[in-house]
Amino acid sequence: MGKKRKQSVSSSANSTAKSEKDNPVLLNELLSADIVTKLKAQAEELKKAEETRKEDIRKQEVEKKKLEQKRLENDFAYLLENSDPNWSKHK
Repeated sequence: MGKKRKQSVSSSANSTAKSEKDNPVLLNELLSADIVTKLKAQAEELKKAEETRKEDIRKQEVEKKKLEQKRLENDFAYLLENSDPNWSKHK
């Protein structure tokens, strides 16, 4: 019976240790509110900058596609290869 009592005491000690591990102290709890708000604002700015950068890249790709298409429309060999072989439709 003595062994069982020792195990129950150690299990209660483990349960208190687990509850402390389940609720760890978060970084925003350690920092002041001003610093947390500044960090959140900076994170938002970085997200916006990333979105604008991606949008600029997308616009550049669209512009490149338009220029390539315009160049191909002026290329007679390309138009001849990719035109519809059934000319009777266009009479």
